[in-house]
Amino acid sequence: MVELKIRAKSTETKARTAVLATAHGEFETPVFMPVGTNGTVKGIWQDQLYEMDSKIILGNAFHLFLRPGLDTLRYFGGLHNFMSWDHSILTDSGGFQVFSLSDKKITEEGVKFRSPLDGRSLFVTPELSIEIQEAIGSDIAMAFDECVEPNADKEYVRNSVRRTTNWAKRFLLAHRKDSNQSLFGIVQGGFFNDLREESASEITAMDFEGFALGGLSVGEDFETTEKVLSASVGLLPEDRPRYLMGVGSPELILAAVESGVDMFDCVLPTRLGRHGAALTSGGRINLKSARNKHDKSPVDPNCTCKVCSTYSRAYIHHLFTRDEILGKILLSYHNVSFLMDFVKKIREAILEDRLCEFKEHCAETGLIQVGNLKTSEERLG
Repeated sequence: MVELKIRAKSTETKARTAVLATAHGEFETPVFMPVGTNGTVKGIWQDQLYEMDSKIILGNAFHLFLRPGLDTLRYFGGLHNFMSWDHSILTDSGGFQVFSLSDKKITEEGVKFRSPLDGRSLFVTPELSIEIQEAIGSDIAMAFDECVEPNADKEYVRNSVRRTTNWAKRFLLAHRKDSNQSLFGIVQGGFFNDLREESASEITAMDFEGFALGGLSVGEDFETTEKVLSASVGLLPEDRPRYLMGVGSPELILAAVESGVDMFDCVLPTRLGRHGAALTSGGRINLKSARNKHDKSPVDPNCTCKVCSTYSRAYIHHLFTRDEILGKILLSYHNVSFLMDFVKKIREAILEDRLCEFKEHCAETGLIQVGNLKTSEERLG
């Protein structure tokens, strides 16, 4: 269903670049997947995603299950038709969103909770998760797992790893064999390396076509994320896609790529855009700041996106002072475009075997500030 063709490997790091094929086409890795939780990347048209050369986006099974619901998704023949999107879609099983709810009960069978929309009682199981994702018709479906709290003690995490393994087995068994959908397993284990090894050993022994590292970017600091990454990515098979869930800052993207990760997603670029912040080659800037009131320069002089080639910082600052929705749209467009271009440059650097040089350049310009960011903002949404 999915096929990974490695094009080049870095001699300086564990980074690699490849081509990944799904039922809806090919895309190059490393790849940043814009998040379309509810069947839309917030503030951005599908045509604009095509302009940015986005070949895969992410949807969320939990939110799409609540609305529009399975009947609507089945009536339209899946999410591709419903949202008019011709390229690949990966769906998060909803595990993180379910476990982020405060009022829930975790059992060996699944998770009981109340809908955040209308309060009705719901019970999500691995079997229901794959049923939802089959109705969505995503190209890649993620296994239903348990994402634990960052402060969970080791005994709880140990039991969670066992539960995630059992749920992964049930998830695979419930999958329709005549489907073109590819299934990815998720490795858990919190911040305990021995539990990560145990989880990876069990999950990678199953018939998944790709593997993800879950349970990161849940509030830990950058150094912890980097430490777990360096110890965990090598536990995943080299011939399968590797996916780090919930990562979107340039710092974490580079750290992930250096460790051998192929895929990542995050709500960060559109969330920052809605709050007046922009990603630039010199680091993040706040367009709401009064210092931009008379600034004729573009958001990023080194960016060639539509926003930077058309509008000034002063104009976008004005839009935010008047609470005009266009300001949020323009910065969301720029931020997603910026990250897509950033990852493209990473791919080129790997092909030319100069990733370390590229990283040094990013640090010199202020684009990355390694070790200076928390990751809690990146997984929520």
